Amino acid sequence: MTATHKLTKGVRVFFSDIAQGFFEITHNGFALLGLAVMFAFITLTTRPEIRQAGEVELISWLQTRQTVVTGLPTDAEAVDRTTATNPKDLPKQQADLAFWLSKKYNVAPEPLGALVAEAYETGARTKLDPALILAVMAIESRFNPYAQSPVGAQGLMQVMTKIHSDKYEGFGGKLAAFDPVSNLRVGVKVLKDCISRAGSVEGGLKLYVGAGNMEGDGGYTAKVMAEYGRLQMVASGRAIPYTTPRAVPLVQPVKPQEPPEVVASLLNS
Repeated sequence: MTATHKLTKGVRVFFSDIAQGFFEITHNGFALLGLAVMFAFITLTTRPEIRQAGEVELISWLQTRQTVVTGLPTDAEAVDRTTATNPKDLPKQQADLAFWLSKKYNVAPEPLGALVAEAYETGARTKLDPALILAVMAIESRFNPYAQSPVGAQGLMQVMTKIHSDKYEGFGGKLAAFDPVSNLRVGVKVLKDCISRAGSVEGGLKLYVGAGNMEGDGGYTAKVMAEYGRLQMVASGRAIPYTTPRAVPLVQPVKPQEPPEVVASLLNS
């Protein structure tokens, strides 16, 4: 055997030993990794508190990374607190109302979708027409959940929070007046009581606005009933314009400042 052949064989043996050793190390490494994964799975299955703690830590780490990347604090539960529903996911009648109200009052259709759906659910429970509930919201606040009147009426339905604070106890306190759904439910409760006391929708609306002992209500009842009628027609599938035509003022003839005989002479000259 020549020296060159011996050298070549030695090199092959050397690299063969290296390859075999690498395979054994890798194989053992994968085996150890597999065992680690198996033990971790068993631990997390039998110790749910460890799994929960791990999930919390992972979510916290992901939120921290998101804040670093975007520069904005994160809140994974924010979407759950949002009062919004895509009107396209609602029944056609409710979707028609949401889109119509959105155009008329310049409010995004998604929040209105949620309010329309809630009005239907609450209306079914209280035996009130959801179109009437929506009409009251429209006239009272134009769907502004943070509206407040000079006398302290608050929220979508402009409920007098100080007077009806007890009705918000089930919602966590009077600050729930600014939660759209809570305000809607409390407002409907008050409206229902007013209608029952008055014996009619019109009488109930007069009580609701606080004009029960007055001769008139400033046109409030007429406004609500007119909007109520429009919403009923929208719900029935009729195409109703959402813009109110602006009245064109009549141009009155200018009264002459000169005596009639002077004006006549000027016209004849």
